[in-house]
Amino acid sequence: MEAATAPIDPNTAGFFTKYFVYPLSQTLDWFATNLWGQYGLSILVVTIIIRLIILPLTLKQYKSSKRMQDLQPEMKKLKEKYKDDAKKQQEETMKLFQQNGVNPLAGCFPIIVQMPILIALYQAIMRNDHIREHTFLWMNLGQPDHLYILPLIAALTTFIQQKFMSAQMTQQMKSLLFIFPVMIFVMSMNFAAALPLYWIYGNIFTIIQSYFIYGSPGSQGSQGSQNNKGGLSK
Repeated sequence: MEAATAPIDPNTAGFFTKYFVYPLSQTLDWFATNLWGQYGLSILVVTIIIRLIILPLTLKQYKSSKRMQDLQPEMKKLKEKYKDDAKKQQEETMKLFQQNGVNPLAGCFPIIVQMPILIALYQAIMRNDHIREHTFLWMNLGQPDHLYILPLIAALTTFIQQKFMSAQMTQQMKSLLFIFPVMIFVMSMNFAAALPLYWIYGNIFTIIQSYFIYGSPGSQGSQGSQNNKGGLSK
């Protein structure tokens, strides 16, 4: 427990701490110094920077999911043709994806890329006294939000974010619409408030971004994203 909250010494730190945790901690300190000492605003700026860095991956995800959406009629035919043979149906579906350059796991790439950032952010919070003891709005950034306001907002914004992308999801992926927000809620209940605050900022950024890429959730099913007012034009 002491190691988890010990101040960071870049001279003795390991590779991950020295090149991920320490720079992130210093970056948060720098932005907070220039934002009236508010670490909640500092986390917002860092979140935007991180999301802009992974934007190319997000756009790649969009292109892959758009191709998957175009393949829906073919996928329905395969489902009907091999309705009594689930294994063959899966094999033919994967073959269809390969032939059309579709990666069904493309949507996971931005999440995977962020995992080291989340770990580094958590350590940067817990090992930085300024952040760990900082109060932003009603919350102590170094403690879980015992009012459960942050966990609820984190879960809700996660659900809305996934809803925007639901038209591009496979049936199996759509099950995550309800599972993932529940997971986020449970984790947010136990993590220091700064981490779900990062998730909320990131979710809001993604919701706005998804509106311009995919269009509004209600209109995706009826019109398709290319005809959407909010959708990204070709």
